[in-house]
Amino acid sequence: MACFMRFTTVLLLLPGLAILRVAADQPQWGAWHTRNMVSEETGLPVQFDLETGENVLWTASLGGGSYGSPTVAQGRVFVGSNNSEPRDPRHQGDRGTLLCLDEKDGSLHWQFLTPRIGGDRYLDWPGVGICSPPTVEGDRVYTVTNRSEVICLDLHGLENGNTGPFTDEGRLMTPLDEPPIEAQPPDADVVWVFDMREEIGVYPHDAPYTSILVVGDYLYLNTGNGVDNTHVTVGNPDAPSLIVLDKNTGRLVARDDENLGPLIFHATWAPPSLGVVNDRRLIFFGGPDGVCYAFNALPPQVPDTVQTLERVWRFDCDPDAPKENVHEYSNNPREGPSQIVGMPVFYNDRIYVTAGGDIWWGKRQSWLKCIDATQEGDITETAEIWSYEFPRQTSATPAILNGLVFITDDAGHVHCVDAETGELYWKHRAGRSVWGSALGAEDRIYVGARCGTFSVIAADKSLDVLFTTRFPDEITGTPTAANGVLYVATLSRLYALQ
Repeated sequence: MACFMRFTTVLLLLPGLAILRVAADQPQWGAWHTRNMVSEETGLPVQFDLETGENVLWTASLGGGSYGSPTVAQGRVFVGSNNSEPRDPRHQGDRGTLLCLDEKDGSLHWQFLTPRIGGDRYLDWPGVGICSPPTVEGDRVYTVTNRSEVICLDLHGLENGNTGPFTDEGRLMTPLDEPPIEAQPPDADVVWVFDMREEIGVYPHDAPYTSILVVGDYLYLNTGNGVDNTHVTVGNPDAPSLIVLDKNTGRLVARDDENLGPLIFHATWAPPSLGVVNDRRLIFFGGPDGVCYAFNALPPQVPDTVQTLERVWRFDCDPDAPKENVHEYSNNPREGPSQIVGMPVFYNDRIYVTAGGDIWWGKRQSWLKCIDATQEGDITETAEIWSYEFPRQTSATPAILNGLVFITDDAGHVHCVDAETGELYWKHRAGRSVWGSALGAEDRIYVGARCGTFSVIAADKSLDVLFTTRFPDEITGTPTAANGVLYVATLSRLYALQ
């Protein structure tokens, strides 16, 4: 990993796990491995003015379909978008796009574009860009496209040639009913592709979403498997929900065997996280069935055959919810199954995770659960340390800072609860709806709402709103902090604030 240490490095110590990581860059969504939505950055702006340009370093157009969050590594900013404002006349029409921008001024280094699946719009929703925040390690960029392809990209694009082994970028980036273009800068350089629809039978719904977890030579990711356009039938109930790939080749090396398919109410959208418990590496995964799982991480040596992930424990966040015929509760706001959309956060031998009804089709009730991660087996009845209930759905990942947990909900609130007890200290209406998570940094919380409202709040037991402004477009993702700069992506623009 030393080849990507462009800035100061620190040694992150977890029991039994020492990891060199970048202190200034933000090469993946959420804190490294544990996924806590807290940044170590300092010097971030408390206020800014989009009209006068105060504390605005630069802005860049994203078209009109950017639903994810940016990541930052080696002087480059990576963010998903669509192609509603083509940057290259050779690429026309609706595409999923990943932009690689210069960290200094937002200019384009390269872009990866991929056409729509076509046919049923629920397989690949028109106008929505690539939603998955990329993960960067060394000179490799890993993400999932709108076509449910796991791709590995060269950090430098085609500037240093088409290095392979994959060399058919022109075909990959062109609709099948059109002749392939000739790949050239500023096109991306694809190293390998793993098509989850072809290889493991994933049936995507709306738009795939993940943040790939890199552990040694492995990539851990949720698959996005979901229902079909009827919303009452799972497209392929036999497809896995969690898989592991060899990061060097894209080969499948492991998958879950939990048979979650029949219990998927909407889709599998929760990325995994990592922690060390009792000197054992565990992979934590929020299932589409409302159950949080812990699996043993794979051994360092990559196996030659596909393995089954070994479950260590399961915790049902909603044990009283229906477990059969779950789609009979579609469009029922009062009762129905639960799912997990946000990432489980590992913190002090505990897991903090949100679970509850689906934002679009499910019940409104949801919870923030604090779970003892040291137990084994079915720990539903024994491992709950505390539970905090929301009156509305949430898809957020927790931010744990100053002994407090900050979490958002679909009604537009930010909740502040005690990390030890779950006691509520305050609740603040930050906008009409919040789909992203709150970002903690420098004893502050940064949060954007879908109405465009953006708030900076003190990370304290007493509510203190330090600053509020309004962006001209919807904010659906989570802010990112890197190298003293705060990044906020709206549907149409990326803002670098310093």
